[in-house]
Amino acid sequence: MVQEDETGRRTDPFVQLSLRQLRERTSMKWRTFPEDVLPLWVAEMDVPLAPAIVEALHRTIDLGDTGYPYGSAYAEAFIGFAYDRWRWSGPRIEHTAIVPDVMMGVVEVLRLITGPGDAVVVCSPVYPPFFAFVTHADRHVVEAPLGEDLRIDLAALEEAFVRARGHGRRAAFLMSNPHNPTGVAHSREELEAIAELARRHGVRVVSDEIHAPLVLSGASFTPFLSVQGAENAFALTSASKAWNLAGLKAALAIAGAEAADELRHMPEEVGHGPSHLGVIAHTAAFQKGGDWLDEVLVGLDANRHLLGRLVREHLPRARYRPPQSTYLAWLDCTWLGLHDGRGPGGPGVVSDMAGPARMFLDEAGVALSSGHVFGSGGEGCVRLNFATSPDILREALSRMGRAVRDR
Repeated sequence: MVQEDETGRRTDPFVQLSLRQLRERTSMKWRTFPEDVLPLWVAEMDVPLAPAIVEALHRTIDLGDTGYPYGSAYAEAFIGFAYDRWRWSGPRIEHTAIVPDVMMGVVEVLRLITGPGDAVVVCSPVYPPFFAFVTHADRHVVEAPLGEDLRIDLAALEEAFVRARGHGRRAAFLMSNPHNPTGVAHSREELEAIAELARRHGVRVVSDEIHAPLVLSGASFTPFLSVQGAENAFALTSASKAWNLAGLKAALAIAGAEAADELRHMPEEVGHGPSHLGVIAHTAAFQKGGDWLDEVLVGLDANRHLLGRLVREHLPRARYRPPQSTYLAWLDCTWLGLHDGRGPGGPGVVSDMAGPARMFLDEAGVALSSGHVFGSGGEGCVRLNFATSPDILREALSRMGRAVRDR
């Protein structure tokens, strides 16, 4: 349903910017490819900045307040948001730490709870930097493939835990909650089962919850640290995805009650990495950006349903499960016979395009994320970012359908 304000204007953030205005942006999404390509790949939304964030940043610039970040306002804002949205009364402020961004925070937490050569379990297909960052941190990845329903397969996860703990080595499970790229919102029951398995096998859980505010109608988000058995786990979060703040770096590392002492051992210099402007923007988002986020969620829900109709019309053989969360759709295009056998770990830029993503780029002028970089189960698939205008979605799927028909 399209929202209108008291003057009758449309408030859906995804219809407020034209393609011409979007092409004026200088970020990765809009400058990586030529102008005739529609970019539906990297996780940037095609929306104006939330007014509460604009106001906070303008005030900061007007004051010349561009020094080093300080204080606990970010953590306080998140705690308030978590209670309002999810009725989660934790965490405590002293169980949080500011980190440069979620993935840098993941690396620093892994350094606290594992050592060089230890294993980190991931449920593939999963966010490609999970592979790259873990490997660069001198840990090795153990994959636990998702089930046919694209949800976590507990039997496969337990088997991966056993392998990861082989020879008595420490191990961690790096979880995407909600899951990127499938958009699955893990249920409380699933998370409780994961916590029990991790406890039983001596595996520490690190939950990437950057997409937590982006759960769509019909689903709900459960913070991993809120479930029984997760007291020794960690979570990482930020306002980056929900409020489109990737260029304003700041995130929070959060420790469960039993892990708080470990978090205090995080090197002090890690906290020097976040941008002061980033901290201010993320704080404003969590404090005052709720109404704007609600409009985004309505727009994303409409786009999710529109995408389903467009896939049925233009790519009827593609397998598409409407995501419960995020603004990312996972399309299984294996029927095209364009599998690519290369391994995971790339950031998803031009050099990593293969299989269906390469075909859609070359023959349809639509940039998608190539499935093979998401690990096992990703070959022959693509990830599509539907956080854009309905008109761009219609044009992109029309192009993709023509490319398939012309083959």
